[in-house]
Formats: sequence, structure tokens, C-alpha cells
Amino acid sequence: MRIDLHCHSTASDGTDTPAELVKNAAAAGLDVVALTDHDTTRGYAEAIAALPEGLTLVPGAELSCRIDGISLHMLAYLFDPEEPALLAERELVRDDRVPRAKGMIAKLNELGVPVTWEQVKRIAGEGSVGRPHVASALVELGVVPTVSDAFTDQWLADGGRAFVEKHETDPFEAIRLVKGAGGVCVFAHPAAAKRGRTVPEARIAELAAAGLDGIEVDHMDHDADARARLRGLARELGLLVTGSSDYHGSRKTVALGAYTTDPEVYGEITRRATGAFPVPGTGGA
Repeated sequence: MRIDLHCHSTASDGTDTPAELVKNAAAAGLDVVALTDHDTTRGYAEAIAALPEGLTLVPGAELSCRIDGISLHMLAYLFDPEEPALLAERELVRDDRVPRAKGMIAKLNELGVPVTWEQVKRIAGEGSVGRPHVASALVELGVVPTVSDAFTDQWLADGGRAFVEKHETDPFEAIRLVKGAGGVCVFAHPAAAKRGRTVPEARIAELAAAGLDGIEVDHMDHDADARARLRGLARELGLLVTGSSDYHGSRKTVALGAYTTDPEVYGEITRRATGAFPVPGTGGA
């Protein structure tokens, strides 16, 4: 089985619609794909309606969190999307995205970059607006060559010249909320140092003690040394190890299935979840 547990659609900051994502996942030879848009489950219905036969969808989300001034992302799988407490927190995070984007635009304007809200809104479409959409605007304007090049201290990285904070969930609270909704929590790309400061291992140990299920190890932003270190940490803390592409369509260069999760780990994730179930494809619409 080929299992990719971290993918984005136009419901957040990917460039494939949810329907295109599942069709492209099947074409890439995947057996299981997770839809993990940022702080939203809006893409579920479209993805499920288009699921090709032979492909299973894992409903999920990537939750925006912050601890000790450090941004981190928590992958939540197979939770009840209608559970009131987690739903309210996701909406709170999403509602803060628009003023945050406008604040970044204002800072960029002060730096002489003629980006506009209309441009960023057009790029975001129906998705939850975020930094990648502002980064794409910088690419359109020729300010940077790629989206990744916008995530530096010069521009949009944490603490960068045009960075603006947004509401982000305390990760201990995120774990509590996801568990309360019957879901499973995996810390996304915990050693992605090029994105900014990373969470110390001592804090990850505290998160594990609070119910964290796993850490995403095999990821494009982790080099071989980081993966080896994270595998050792996972063994020490009794955490599951996942791998995934963090696919964003054409917004990033990584391909679907570039990194995958062991089938036994996937089976354990499904066994632990009580809020929702993987959805097998029956041919799509």
C-alpha cells in the first residue's frame, strides 16, 4: 500500500480542487490519501463525491498552533468534523486569517511591494487565505522566484519584515480538542528549521505525555540527519512515525506520494480514531 497522509486542496492553500486532488492521487498510484487542509474541512464533500475506485480518503485537517512563540502545525485525522468545541476553535483560527493577510499586505506596501488584497483574494479563491497566497502574490509580482523564497526573514517567515501573527491554538489544547472529537494527532514536520524556530525535543516529550500520537518524520523539509534524530525520538517517546508529501499542487514542487506512511502505522491510526472513518472510493461522480 502507498499511503500519503498530508495533502492540501483549494479549500485552503493547495492548487488542486478536492476532486482533482483525489483523482491525481489515484493517478499517482496511491492507495490512501489524507485531505488535511489548514483549519478547515470544507473540501470533504467534494473529495468524497469524486473518490476513484481503489483509493481511500482519510478526512483530516492541519491545525495552526503556537507554543513559546513558535508556530507549529498539528495534523488531526479522523475526528468528528461537527464536534462543537473543535469546530469553534477552527473557526476562530480561520476568522483571523483575513485581518492577518491584510496586515501582511500593509507591511509589504510599506516595504515598497505593490501587492493588493484583491490580488491575494483572487489567488486564494474559495480557500482559507494564508501566507502561501501572499507568497504567490510576491511570485506574480516578480519579487521572489518561488513561494518558498518568500518564507525568509526578508519577507514572510516568522519574525520576518512582513510577518503578522494570527490566532493559533495552544498545541496541548489542540490535542485535547482533537481527542475529544475522537481524532488522532500527529505533529507535522517538527524539524522544518527553514520555516523558522522549531519546538525543542523536551516540549515534544511533554506533548507526547499529553496524548500526541505521532510525529511526521519523512517530509521534504527534513534532511537525513533530522529524520534519523526524529525516529530515535519517536522510539524513545512511543510515538507513531508518519511520512507524507505535504502536497500543495503547483504551489510546491513535491509530488503526491513523494513520502509515504507505513501501512502498519496507518492501521494503528485508524484503530485509535473514533470520530470518523476512512472513506473507500466507489468510482466517484
